[in-house]
Amino acid sequence: MLIARTLPDLRAALTGDIGFVPTMGALHEGHLALIAAAKRAGGKVAASIFVNPKQFGPNEDFSRYPRTEASDLEKLAAAGCHVVWLPDVATMYPDDAATMITLEGPALRWEGAVRPGHFAGVATVVAKLFGQVRPTRAYFGEKDFQQVQVIRRMVADLLLPVEVIAIPTVRETDGLALSSRNRFLSAEDRAKAPALFAALQAAATSIRGGADITETLAKACHYLMNSGLVPDYFSLVDAGSLEPLQAFTHPARILAAAKLGPVRLLDNIAV
Repeated sequence: MLIARTLPDLRAALTGDIGFVPTMGALHEGHLALIAAAKRAGGKVAASIFVNPKQFGPNEDFSRYPRTEASDLEKLAAAGCHVVWLPDVATMYPDDAATMITLEGPALRWEGAVRPGHFAGVATVVAKLFGQVRPTRAYFGEKDFQQVQVIRRMVADLLLPVEVIAIPTVRETDGLALSSRNRFLSAEDRAKAPALFAALQAAATSIRGGADITETLAKACHYLMNSGLVPDYFSLVDAGSLEPLQAFTHPARILAAAKLGPVRLLDNIAV
Protein backbone atom coordinates (compact mmCIF):
# COMPACT_ATOMS: atom_id res chain seq x y z
CA MET A 1 0.00 0.00 0.00
CA LEU A 2 1.39 3.37 -1.03
CA ILE A 3 1.08 6.31 1.39
CA ALA A 4 1.04 9.72 -0.30
CA ARG A 5 1.51 12.94 1.66
CA THR A 6 2.22 15.30 -1.25
CA LEU A 7 0.26 15.95 -4.44
CA PRO A 8 3.13 14.85 -6.73
CA ASP A 9 3.31 11.51 -4.89
CA LEU A 10 -0.45 11.09 -5.13
CA ARG A 11 -0.60 11.85 -8.83
CA ALA A 12 2.29 9.51 -9.57
CA ALA A 13 0.46 6.69 -7.79
CA LEU A 14 -3.03 7.11 -9.28
CA THR A 15 -4.04 6.67 -12.88
CA GLY A 16 -6.85 4.86 -14.66
CA ASP A 17 -9.92 3.39 -12.97
CA ILE A 18 -10.08 4.49 -9.33
CA GLY A 19 -12.55 3.74 -6.54
CA PHE A 20 -12.23 6.31 -3.78
CA VAL A 21 -13.24 6.32 -0.11
CA PRO A 22 -12.82 9.72 1.58
CA THR A 23 -12.62 9.52 5.39
CA MET A 24 -11.70 11.54 8.46
CA GLY A 25 -9.93 8.52 9.96
CA ALA A 26 -10.80 6.71 13.20
CA LEU A 27 -11.79 3.88 10.90
CA HIS A 28 -14.33 1.17 11.77
CA GLU A 29 -16.10 -1.65 9.94
CA GLY A 30 -18.38 0.83 8.19
CA HIS A 31 -15.39 2.43 6.46
CA LEU A 32 -13.97 -0.99 5.62
CA ALA A 33 -17.28 -1.95 3.99
CA LEU A 34 -16.75 1.00 1.62
CA ILE A 35 -13.24 -0.24 0.83
CA ALA A 36 -14.64 -3.72 0.16
CA ALA A 37 -17.27 -2.28 -2.20
CA ALA A 38 -14.59 -0.36 -4.07
CA LYS A 39 -12.46 -3.50 -4.38
CA ARG A 40 -15.39 -5.47 -5.83
CA ALA A 41 -15.73 -2.93 -8.63
CA GLY A 42 -12.11 -3.46 -9.74
CA GLY A 43 -9.46 -0.90 -10.50
CA LYS A 44 -7.29 0.79 -7.90
CA VAL A 45 -8.72 1.54 -4.46
CA ALA A 46 -7.77 4.84 -2.84
CA ALA A 47 -8.73 6.25 0.54
CA SER A 48 -8.03 9.59 2.15
CA ILE A 49 -7.67 10.54 5.81
CA PHE A 50 -8.19 14.22 6.57
CA VAL A 51 -9.98 15.72 9.57
CA ASN A 52 -11.59 18.65 7.78
CA PRO A 53 -11.66 21.81 9.93
CA LYS A 54 -14.10 23.55 7.56
CA GLN A 55 -17.00 21.24 8.47
CA PHE A 56 -16.78 21.84 12.23
CA GLY A 57 -18.57 24.73 13.88
CA PRO A 58 -16.87 26.96 16.49
CA ASN A 59 -18.34 24.99 19.41
CA GLU A 60 -17.96 21.52 17.89
CA ASP A 61 -15.44 18.77 18.54
CA PHE A 62 -12.69 19.37 15.95
CA SER A 63 -9.86 19.23 18.50
CA ARG A 64 -11.43 16.19 20.18
CA TYR A 65 -12.14 14.23 17.02
CA PRO A 66 -10.13 10.98 17.25
CA ARG A 67 -6.88 10.81 15.29
CA THR A 68 -5.68 7.21 14.95
CA GLU A 69 -3.44 7.29 11.88
CA ALA A 70 -1.24 4.27 12.66
CA SER A 71 -4.14 1.89 13.31
CA ASP A 72 -6.08 3.35 10.37
CA LEU A 73 -3.21 2.59 8.01
CA GLU A 74 -2.98 -0.96 9.34
CA LYS A 75 -6.70 -1.49 8.70
CA LEU A 76 -6.52 -0.06 5.20
CA ALA A 77 -3.53 -2.23 4.30
CA ALA A 78 -5.27 -5.34 5.60
CA ALA A 79 -8.41 -4.42 3.63
CA GLY A 80 -6.47 -4.24 0.38
CA CYS A 81 -6.39 -0.50 -0.17
CA HIS A 82 -3.81 0.48 -2.80
CA VAL A 83 -3.19 4.16 -2.05
CA VAL A 84 -3.85 6.33 1.01
CA TRP A 85 -3.88 10.10 0.62
CA LEU A 86 -2.84 11.98 3.78
CA PRO A 87 -2.90 15.70 2.98
CA ASP A 88 -2.21 18.39 5.55
CA VAL A 89 -4.29 21.52 6.13
CA ALA A 90 -1.92 23.71 4.10
CA THR A 91 -2.37 21.43 1.08
CA MET A 92 -6.15 21.41 1.35
CA TYR A 93 -6.56 25.09 2.27
CA PRO A 94 -3.61 27.22 1.10
CA ASP A 95 -3.40 30.71 2.58
CA ASP A 96 -4.40 32.29 -0.73
CA ALA A 97 -7.42 30.01 -1.29
CA ALA A 98 -10.49 32.08 -2.20
CA THR A 99 -13.22 29.55 -3.00
CA MET A 100 -15.84 27.79 -0.90
CA ILE A 101 -18.88 25.94 -2.22
CA THR A 102 -22.27 27.27 -1.17
CA LEU A 103 -25.30 25.00 -1.14
CA GLU A 104 -29.06 24.97 -1.21
CA GLY A 105 -31.52 22.14 -1.89
CA PRO A 106 -30.86 19.04 0.25
CA ALA A 107 -28.26 20.90 2.38
CA LEU A 108 -30.67 23.43 3.88
CA ARG A 109 -32.61 21.43 6.46
CA TRP A 110 -31.83 18.89 9.20
CA GLU A 111 -28.05 18.84 9.78
CA GLY A 112 -27.77 21.94 7.63
CA ALA A 113 -30.03 23.84 10.03
CA VAL A 114 -28.54 22.39 13.21
CA ARG A 115 -24.94 22.89 12.04
CA PRO A 116 -24.75 26.05 9.88
CA GLY A 117 -21.84 25.91 7.45
CA HIS A 118 -21.26 22.20 7.96
CA PHE A 119 -22.25 21.08 4.47
CA ALA A 120 -20.38 23.95 2.81
CA GLY A 121 -17.26 22.55 4.49
CA VAL A 122 -18.13 18.99 3.47
CA ALA A 123 -18.84 19.89 -0.15
CA THR A 124 -15.71 22.01 -0.46
CA VAL A 125 -13.36 19.36 0.89
CA VAL A 126 -14.99 16.57 -1.13
CA ALA A 127 -14.75 18.62 -4.33
CA LYS A 128 -11.06 19.26 -3.59
CA LEU A 129 -10.45 15.57 -2.89
CA PHE A 130 -12.18 14.64 -6.14
CA GLY A 131 -9.92 17.09 -7.97
CA GLN A 132 -6.83 15.62 -6.33
CA VAL A 133 -7.66 11.91 -6.58
CA ARG A 134 -9.73 12.09 -9.81
CA PRO A 135 -11.73 8.95 -9.05
CA THR A 136 -14.10 7.07 -11.32
CA ARG A 137 -16.32 6.13 -8.36
CA ALA A 138 -16.60 7.46 -4.81
CA TYR A 139 -18.14 5.52 -1.92
CA PHE A 140 -20.07 6.93 1.03
CA GLY A 141 -22.03 5.32 3.86
CA GLU A 142 -25.80 5.74 4.12
CA LYS A 143 -25.55 6.49 7.84
CA ASP A 144 -24.90 10.08 6.79
CA PHE A 145 -27.77 9.97 4.31
CA GLN A 146 -28.13 13.73 4.00
CA GLN A 147 -24.43 14.07 3.26
CA VAL A 148 -24.77 11.54 0.43
CA GLN A 149 -27.62 13.52 -1.12
CA VAL A 150 -25.70 16.80 -0.78
CA ILE A 151 -22.66 15.30 -2.52
CA ARG A 152 -24.80 13.77 -5.27
CA ARG A 153 -26.42 17.15 -5.89
CA MET A 154 -23.01 18.87 -5.98
CA VAL A 155 -21.61 16.31 -8.41
CA ALA A 156 -24.64 16.70 -10.70
CA ASP A 157 -24.68 20.50 -10.55
CA LEU A 158 -20.93 20.89 -11.15
CA LEU A 159 -20.84 18.12 -13.79
CA LEU A 160 -18.06 16.29 -11.97
CA PRO A 161 -17.00 13.05 -13.70
CA VAL A 162 -17.44 10.74 -10.72
CA GLU A 163 -20.15 8.21 -9.79
CA VAL A 164 -21.32 8.54 -6.18
CA ILE A 165 -22.17 5.16 -4.67
CA ALA A 166 -23.97 4.80 -1.32
CA ILE A 167 -23.37 1.69 0.82
CA PRO A 168 -25.88 0.54 3.48
CA THR A 169 -25.20 1.45 7.09
CA VAL A 170 -23.11 -1.04 9.06
CA ARG A 171 -24.50 -1.67 12.56
CA GLU A 172 -23.64 -3.28 15.84
CA THR A 173 -25.65 -6.40 16.68
CA ASP A 174 -28.07 -4.27 18.75
CA GLY A 175 -28.74 -1.91 15.84
CA LEU A 176 -26.51 1.05 16.71
CA ALA A 177 -25.01 2.55 13.55
CA LEU A 178 -21.23 2.44 13.58
CA SER A 179 -19.65 5.86 14.04
CA SER A 180 -16.19 7.13 14.97
CA ARG A 181 -17.82 9.14 17.76
CA ASN A 182 -19.42 6.11 19.44
CA ARG A 183 -16.20 5.69 21.43
CA PHE A 184 -17.21 8.78 23.42
CA LEU A 185 -20.37 7.11 24.77
CA SER A 186 -20.21 6.11 28.42
CA ALA A 187 -21.21 2.54 29.24
CA GLU A 188 -24.57 3.83 30.50
CA ASP A 189 -25.21 5.86 27.36
CA ARG A 190 -24.05 3.02 25.11
CA ALA A 191 -26.79 0.87 26.62
CA LYS A 192 -29.37 3.54 25.71
CA ALA A 193 -28.07 4.23 22.19
CA PRO A 194 -29.92 1.42 20.32
CA ALA A 195 -33.20 3.20 21.12
CA LEU A 196 -32.63 5.45 18.09
CA PHE A 197 -32.67 2.63 15.56
CA ALA A 198 -35.52 0.93 17.42
CA ALA A 199 -37.56 4.13 17.10
CA LEU A 200 -36.75 4.35 13.38
CA GLN A 201 -37.80 0.74 12.79
CA ALA A 202 -41.07 1.15 14.67
CA ALA A 203 -41.92 4.42 12.90
CA ALA A 204 -41.14 3.00 9.46
CA THR A 205 -43.32 -0.04 10.11
CA SER A 206 -46.20 2.15 11.30
CA ILE A 207 -45.99 4.50 8.32
CA ARG A 208 -45.84 1.61 5.85
CA GLY A 209 -48.95 0.28 7.53
CA GLY A 210 -50.86 3.53 6.98
CA ALA A 211 -50.53 5.15 10.41
CA ASP A 212 -50.85 8.92 10.76
CA ILE A 213 -47.42 10.43 10.02
CA THR A 214 -47.52 13.33 12.48
CA GLU A 215 -48.70 11.07 15.30
CA THR A 216 -46.12 8.41 14.48
CA LEU A 217 -43.22 10.86 14.46
CA ALA A 218 -44.38 12.44 17.72
CA LYS A 219 -44.67 9.02 19.31
CA ALA A 220 -41.11 8.20 18.22
CA CYS A 221 -39.75 11.41 19.76
CA HIS A 222 -41.60 10.67 22.99
CA TYR A 223 -40.06 7.18 23.06
CA LEU A 224 -36.58 8.63 22.55
CA MET A 225 -36.99 11.13 25.38
CA ASN A 226 -38.23 8.39 27.70
CA SER A 227 -35.14 6.37 26.71
CA GLY A 228 -32.79 9.17 27.72
CA LEU A 229 -32.10 10.68 24.27
CA VAL A 230 -32.88 14.26 23.24
CA PRO A 231 -34.02 14.37 19.59
CA ASP A 232 -32.90 17.23 17.35
CA TYR A 233 -35.21 16.02 14.59
CA PHE A 234 -37.11 12.89 13.60
CA SER A 235 -38.74 13.46 10.22
CA LEU A 236 -40.16 11.69 7.19
CA VAL A 237 -38.64 13.16 4.03
CA ASP A 238 -38.49 12.66 0.29
CA ALA A 239 -35.42 10.47 -0.26
CA GLY A 240 -34.04 12.71 -3.02
CA SER A 241 -34.85 16.31 -2.13
CA LEU A 242 -35.03 15.68 1.66
CA GLU A 243 -38.09 17.91 1.85
CA PRO A 244 -40.47 16.90 4.67
CA LEU A 245 -43.47 14.80 3.70
CA GLN A 246 -46.98 15.19 5.05
CA ALA A 247 -48.16 12.10 3.18
CA PHE A 248 -46.26 8.90 2.48
CA THR A 249 -44.86 8.65 -1.04
CA HIS A 250 -42.16 6.29 -2.26
CA PRO A 251 -39.19 6.57 -2.00
CA ALA A 252 -39.09 8.15 1.45
CA ARG A 253 -36.66 8.18 4.34
CA ILE A 254 -36.89 8.92 8.03
CA LEU A 255 -33.96 11.08 9.15
CA ALA A 256 -33.13 11.29 12.83
CA ALA A 257 -30.57 12.91 15.10
CA ALA A 258 -30.52 12.83 18.88
CA LYS A 259 -28.16 13.89 21.66
CA LEU A 260 -26.98 11.29 24.13
CA GLY A 261 -24.59 12.70 26.69
CA PRO A 262 -21.79 14.47 24.79
CA VAL A 263 -22.53 12.59 21.55
CA ARG A 264 -24.96 13.32 18.72
CA LEU A 265 -26.25 10.14 17.11
CA LEU A 266 -27.35 10.25 13.47
CA ASP A 267 -29.33 7.53 11.76
CA ASN A 268 -31.99 6.98 9.10
CA ILE A 269 -34.16 4.29 7.59
CA ALA A 270 -35.83 3.73 4.24
CA VAL A 271 -39.64 3.68 4.19
